[in-house]
Order: sequence, then structure tokens, then C-alpha cells
Amino acid sequence: MEKIELTFLGTSAAMPTPQRNLSSIALRFMGDVLLFDAGEGTQRQLMTAQVSYMKIKAIFISHFHADHFLGLPGMIATMNMMERSDVLKIFGPKGIKKRTEQALELALMKLEFPIEYIELKEGKMLNEKNYSIYAFPLKHVTTCFGFTFKEQDKKGTFMRKKAEDLGIPVGPMFAKLADGKNVKINGKTFKPKDVMDYSQGRTGRKICIVMDTLASTSYVKHLKQADILVHEAVFGDDGIERALKTKHSTARQAAKLAKKAKVQKLILTHISSRYKDTTELVKQAKEEFEQTEMAEDLMKKEI
Repeated sequence: MEKIELTFLGTSAAMPTPQRNLSSIALRFMGDVLLFDAGEGTQRQLMTAQVSYMKIKAIFISHFHADHFLGLPGMIATMNMMERSDVLKIFGPKGIKKRTEQALELALMKLEFPIEYIELKEGKMLNEKNYSIYAFPLKHVTTCFGFTFKEQDKKGTFMRKKAEDLGIPVGPMFAKLADGKNVKINGKTFKPKDVMDYSQGRTGRKICIVMDTLASTSYVKHLKQADILVHEAVFGDDGIERALKTKHSTARQAAKLAKKAKVQKLILTHISSRYKDTTELVKQAKEEFEQTEMAEDLMKKEI
């Protein structure tokens, strides 16, 4: 089973600290790199973490606040100088194309590789052979989205020898049967169950990323039974009024949502610079959901 690797490139909220860069997470799977948000300094963090910015297939911008967006133009400039030729997909709220092109124009950059801009909406945004990315709306002071990475489910194992013994010719019919379709050979119909070992099937892994939001049950359905939930936790219990005013979450609120969604693990990120020591934030969250840990810059997590 191919590993999924999360790299936390930045875990601070609003402004960087000596220990924490601004918001960004890289996900590597099956040779693809997916980037979620691009705060200032993201490209240097990618280099330090030894995650190739040239292999980034798609970038997902949750919203246009500076600490989630301003690292994007510089990273595109570096890709340009390194003679990238592959298309780069950039997903973001309405206006993503205009805002990014305005930033590139300020940099007097002549882009030499193609960019495809896709405006976010609720539902499936990217569908690849081995995984899909879904977006869902959050509750922030501006339009903001959360994201779900979902590995494709494995239906089972195709039993090639059995198929050959049944007289099914090697080729496209194998793929049709593996895809759940019947095939007919010389008047005889073969069904997927004839050549598939469904006991080898499994549900694909799921990772949810929630960067900026007022904690709300409105998006819990999108988090259900995730293997990992990455959730913002700008404040501790002492900042609950501030969280409500700025439409952010506390560590305890994030943990309550994780429990309600029955996720396997919660990782807190997007921490206010007021918390030099995050021990108390983790303690508060664990009082609600034990399987909680705090993200640190350049931390890697594999599933």
C-alpha cells in the first residue's frame, strides 16, 4: 500500500514566529504533490522539507487572507525560473485567476508555463485515478473552503489466472471486469464476481484539512471517519470570545468536532503567536478527544 505523507510547512496563524511559518500543508501520494494554502515563505519551507515544488500538481487556496495566499506568486516565479513546463492547477475561491494574475503582473513576470484556474465550489474538484479532492464551505469572515483528500476505494483483487482459465482473453475485458462490468465472449456472459476476490477490497484513506473557520457542526458531515483531521486551533479556552468574533476555532472546539465526526486522529494547526508553549492547548483538546496532537513546522505524518 502506497504511503500518504503530510508535511506541515507552516503552522502559525496571521503572522509568522521564529518557530512557526505561515499556513501551508503539502500532501504527497503516488508521485503527486498537492499543496494546501501558500502563506509567505512556503517555497523555502518546501525546500527545507525536501518536497519538490516542481512536482506540485495542484494548489488549493482556502481563502484570500494574506497568511494563506501571499506565498503563491513567489512560488510561481521560482517554478518559472526553473523552466517548468507542466500545467499547474490552482483552485481557489471566486476571483482566484484575477487575484493571482494581478500579483504576477506586479512582479513583472512573463509566465512561460500554463496555469489552469478553477474556482472552488462544494463537491468534487479534482478526480484522479488514485484519489479525489473535495471542497466544502466553512464559516469564516470571508469565503473559505475546507478540503478532503480521498483515496479511491479498492474494490478487490483481480484474479488473472482464473480469468485466463475461464478463457477470457488478455486485454480490455480484464479492465472491464475489474471495473465491475459484465463481458460477453462467444455468447457466454462473465460477471466481475467470477474473477474478483472482493475479500481483498478496502476503503480508501481520507484526510480532511480545515484551515480557518468558526467551529460549527455545519461541516461535520464532510469530516466523517477521516483517518486524519487537520483543524485550525488559533486559540485556547482563554480566547473563546476572540475566536467567536474573528470566526476562528479553539483547540477544545476542534476536538469536539473530531469526536463528533469519529475521526481517527486530530492534528491541531494554525496557532496564534500568543502561545509560545502549546502544552495547554493540547491538554484542553485531549480532554474532549484523546487522539490529538499539535502540528509543528516541518513535521511529517504518514498513513
